[in-house]
Amino acid sequence: MPDHSCGGQQLTSNVRQISSTIAGRQASCFTFRKIRRELFMPIPKFKMFPSLMLAISLLAFSAVAVVAQDTTATVGARTVVSGQKMKIKGVVVRRDADTFIIRDANGVDTTVRLDNRTNVKANGGFLRSGSNYAQTQILRGLNLEVDGRGNASGELAAEKIRFNESDLRVARAVESRAAPLEDRASNTETKLSQVEQNAQRLSGQMDELAAVANTAKGGARAAQETADSAVAGVTATNDRISALDDYAPQAVLAVNFKVGSAVLSTDSKAKLDELATKALNAKGYVVEVSGFADTTGSVERNRALSQRRADNVIRYLVENHSIPLRRIVTPYGYGESHPVAENTSRTGRAQNRRVEVKLLVNKGLIQQAPTMTTSSGE
Repeated sequence: MPDHSCGGQQLTSNVRQISSTIAGRQASCFTFRKIRRELFMPIPKFKMFPSLMLAISLLAFSAVAVVAQDTTATVGARTVVSGQKMKIKGVVVRRDADTFIIRDANGVDTTVRLDNRTNVKANGGFLRSGSNYAQTQILRGLNLEVDGRGNASGELAAEKIRFNESDLRVARAVESRAAPLEDRASNTETKLSQVEQNAQRLSGQMDELAAVANTAKGGARAAQETADSAVAGVTATNDRISALDDYAPQAVLAVNFKVGSAVLSTDSKAKLDELATKALNAKGYVVEVSGFADTTGSVERNRALSQRRADNVIRYLVENHSIPLRRIVTPYGYGESHPVAENTSRTGRAQNRRVEVKLLVNKGLIQQAPTMTTSSGE
C-alpha cells in the first residue's frame, strides 16, 4: 500500500518554506493548481490481488456456445421469442432481485427471469444428484447453464439452472471482493470533490497569510501557526481517504429460529425492518449475513439449515425493503460452528439457532471533515 505520509511531508516542507519567505517580506502566492497537486499526491490507487484478477479472467472466457436458436434484437443483446424453448451456457455478468444477465461465448447477453418454479441445482458427480441451492446463490461471475422458455417480455423464463460447485466457490470469492470495491468506486468522485474544496480553502488562507505578513509586525509567527494547521488539515484529509478501505459496524442484531426451522418470526421481521431503515438512510453501507445452527441433527443437515436461514433473511430484506443485492455480502451458513452458548441446555441451543446481521458503513464517510483555523500575531 502506498505511503500516505510522503505527500504530507512534502507539503509540510513547502508550507514551512512559504513561512520563511514571508518573514523576509519576499512572499509570493501559491497557485491553486500547486496546492491541489500536493493534496492529490497521497491518494492511493485501487489494486486487486493477482489471484482475484486471474479468477475474473477465467470466468470471462469460460462460457461455452449457446445451444438454442434465437432472435437477436441488437448487437450484443438477445430477445427470446415467447414460448421458444432455449438452453444457454455462459457467465453471469449482472444480478438483480428477480433477473440476471448471462453472456455466452459469442458475447451475446440474455436476460433471465427467475420465479418460484425455477430449479437451481449443482451438477452431481458419478451416480449421484447435485445439491439444491437458493436463487440468491446465482452471483456475478458464476459459469452456469440455463434451460427455459421465452416470455412476453423477450426474457428467458428459467426452468432449470445448473452449475459446478467449484465455479460457485470462485464466484463467491469474486463477489465478496467486488462489492466493497464497487462502493469505493461509487464514492470516489464525492471524496475528490471534498478534497478540492479543502484545497480551495487552503489557497484562500495562504493569501490571507501573505497579506498579514506584509502589513503587520509578527506576521511570520501567525503564518507559521496557520501553516501548521494547514498541515494538520491535509493529514486529516489523507486519513479520511485511506479509511475508504475500512468498514465500521453501525448495527448488529441476531435473529433466532425454532428447532429445525428457517421461518422468520414476527419479532425477527420487526428487527430486520429496523435495520433496513437504518441501512437505507446510510451512505456507503453493506449488509453482512451469517447463519448458524445448534447441534440438533447431523453436521451436514445443520450446515444446510443455517444457509437457508441466512438466505431467508436476505430474501426478506430484498423483497420487503428493496435492499440492493450489491449491498449484501454473500451469505454463508456456518452450521454448528461459532456457537455463542453451550449446546448442553435448551436455552443455550436456542441462542445458537440464529442469523447474525451486521450493518457496516464506510469509515471514510463517517469521519469528521478536518477544519482549518487561522491565527493573527500582535
